[in-house]
Amino acid sequence: MASKRFVVDVHTHLYLPRYASLLRKRTDLPKIITRTRDDGQKEERLVILKDEPSGGRPVGPSYVERDEKLKFMKNHGIDISIVSTANPWLDFLSTKEAHELALQLNDDLEEYCSSGPTVPGTSMRQLYGFGLIPIVPNISTKSLLEAVRQISASSCLKGLIMGTRGVGKGLDDEALDPVWSAISEAGLTVFLHPHYGIPQETWGGKNNGHVLPLALGFPMETTIATTRLILSGVLDRFPSLRLLLAHSGGALPQLSSRLASCIDHDPIVASRLKHDARFYLGKLYLDAVCYGPEELGFVSDVLARSNRYETGSKNIVPGSRSVGSGRMLFGTDHPFFPPLSSSEKWKSVVENLDAIDNVQGWTKAHKDGVKGGNAISLFNL
Repeated sequence: MASKRFVVDVHTHLYLPRYASLLRKRTDLPKIITRTRDDGQKEERLVILKDEPSGGRPVGPSYVERDEKLKFMKNHGIDISIVSTANPWLDFLSTKEAHELALQLNDDLEEYCSSGPTVPGTSMRQLYGFGLIPIVPNISTKSLLEAVRQISASSCLKGLIMGTRGVGKGLDDEALDPVWSAISEAGLTVFLHPHYGIPQETWGGKNNGHVLPLALGFPMETTIATTRLILSGVLDRFPSLRLLLAHSGGALPQLSSRLASCIDHDPIVASRLKHDARFYLGKLYLDAVCYGPEELGFVSDVLARSNRYETGSKNIVPGSRSVGSGRMLFGTDHPFFPPLSSSEKWKSVVENLDAIDNVQGWTKAHKDGVKGGNAISLFNL
């Protein structure tokens, strides 16, 4: 009998009860509000972005309750989920509040995962998590390192989710070097996720809802933040740092050669880097969320060629895209973007799995790796 191939979702969110309770008490963004629908029924709505269409998005049990997460997984053939608090994390809190809540939420998430079921026939849990560190302006390095140690000491937290603002000056701020060092030494994975997008005036005056901010603004935020990490030398100083980028790294794979060309024409920036910029893309991990087979294939080509751009490399043969697949991982972005009918399958599952299955040049083994095997290896499950 063939061995079981597991499906692992690395991009799946929640708001733990403690966090949801905080949002319900707030009057400023982010917040959860209660409103009355046209049919007279009351519903909660999540408002995390300015000028949310329709007064926010409905937020029900799937955002909070573990049973709903497990039901979603069962209905869609997902064996394991690496769950993470959804944006905006702790960004809106004071340093004291962020520090205290990060530690509390990490304990809550450890309990959420460790008291849940195991994958039948294995010792693996069905739920693991990305914890939080209180990465807000003016926070002390001591507070950040305390949260990193807490995550590292847990049994079910396999890394941390992080936005792009850092402690006020971005993730390329050298003040974060002790944090990058501690994360790297602990073997934790950083899930880099957007929230702020790019300036609102970019989108013009037409009412396009959140199509432009979510489809383009979020990926560009990730693109810029990761590029700044590369240009600042963070990946040279901490070569074993594990970064998992949301939404397949945004536009970075598509723009990597343009980036390298611009660096070549700027001696000051070029002097900071040990390698061609395209080399560093092969050191990243990318989720396979919201892309078709053609885009996934292209991205895996970009990852596969990276060793050609290591300083001193004599390798001029393009890498096989199957090599690049080893750094790509399946995700769903649950519970966001639900189907219109409760009886429907979620497109974020069906379409993402179909895209993986239809990438030309990936064998079944490579596709199984993207669906789950790569995650099992990365997180040592």
